[in-house]
Amino acid sequence: MTTFKDRSDVFTELGTKLSIAEIFETLIDGPVPLKITAYDGSTTGPQDSDFGLEIKTPRGVNYIATAPGDLGMARAYIAGDLTAHGVHPGDPYELLKAMAGMKFRRPTALQLVVIARSLGWDLLKPVAPPPQEAMPRWRRIALEGLRHSKTRDAEAIHHHYDVSNTFYEYVLGPSMTYTCAAYGDTDWTLEEAQENKYRLVFEKLNLKAGDRLLDIGCGWGGMVRFAAKRGVKVIGATLSAEQAEWAQAKIAEEGLAELAEVRHSDYRDIRESGFDAVSSIGLTEHIGVANYPAYFEFIKSKLKVGGLFLNHSITRPDNTRITKAGDFIDRYVFPDGELAGSGRIISEAQNVGLEVMHEENLRYHYALTLAEWCDNLVKNWDAAVDEVGEGTAKVWGLYMAGCQLGFERNVVQLHQVLGVKLGPDSAWTVPLRPWWNA
Repeated sequence: MTTFKDRSDVFTELGTKLSIAEIFETLIDGPVPLKITAYDGSTTGPQDSDFGLEIKTPRGVNYIATAPGDLGMARAYIAGDLTAHGVHPGDPYELLKAMAGMKFRRPTALQLVVIARSLGWDLLKPVAPPPQEAMPRWRRIALEGLRHSKTRDAEAIHHHYDVSNTFYEYVLGPSMTYTCAAYGDTDWTLEEAQENKYRLVFEKLNLKAGDRLLDIGCGWGGMVRFAAKRGVKVIGATLSAEQAEWAQAKIAEEGLAELAEVRHSDYRDIRESGFDAVSSIGLTEHIGVANYPAYFEFIKSKLKVGGLFLNHSITRPDNTRITKAGDFIDRYVFPDGELAGSGRIISEAQNVGLEVMHEENLRYHYALTLAEWCDNLVKNWDAAVDEVGEGTAKVWGLYMAGCQLGFERNVVQLHQVLGVKLGPDSAWTVPLRPWWNA
């Protein structure tokens, strides 16, 4: 097969035209790791591959050629212009694993000329992305304000969490817990591990009946209800209207209304203070690294002296950079998401005067959790598609399987950081050694 990589003079040949498979090869830096077929009958990559991709339409080529990388591939896949073979759309983990070493590159101006000549110039005109895609960052600034303003944060949370409570029930299972579980062993069920995660947080915060807990970014209220069942008075806050509605209904159903409340509210609008503990499970990823000082100042302001806080969040494995989400994650999953290392989180907490007592990494626990969510999506695929449409269901399968791979390969981690609010005398107010069961 004649490709850009095989013959450097291909661009000088008047009238040169390439097949779709050859065009795909020009967008890849290195060998194609799996079988690729296209609607023009061309093919590339190992023909005996267990997994494959089929480019079915000219629009699929447009998506891939105009946005080489994860965003273009995702657009084509979600829109149905690119199909995967050998995996279920609810769990494309093995396909993504096979593609893990595949690197895209943008074509040069000369390459674009040859691609356009091969496909026809009209084929490379901008095409609208699938409807599941959020606006690019520059348009969000124009329409929703600066990153992590209250308005823009509310819109970002709405994009991801207000999909459908029924859909989330299919994926997350009975616990309706959309954060990393804590496994005692790899043979534990997802529900056992999620209950254990809440138990771990509860014990680390040294909570007891009669205490007051503030749970910020509370989701569907799993931690709120766990603590309330043990006599703790809890306020939870979430920016998702659908989460708040579901959580309040569940609180009423379980007879916890006197102890528990979930508000549809920005956590920054919570007025009460003097809490014995503050938990933040899966919120830090959304607030922006530049806002960490204000975030930890808020936590400090809500705690009584001697009160404990626990921050549970996804992090990077190093502290040398601040990273915005990649194009696919930013447009389809977590608009405006941003991660830093656990060291940055600890430093920012310390910088506002909170004392960090303990931290631990649950990286592999999240890989196990995501595998369970993918399994749930596969089992409930038809119902999930009926609920939210095939495109949205594909987004979730792609995102969760990709994240599983990321946690396994140490691209991302999950850290719990435990700390205490000191008094003026910096007196030690907790037991000498860890008081919880690991």
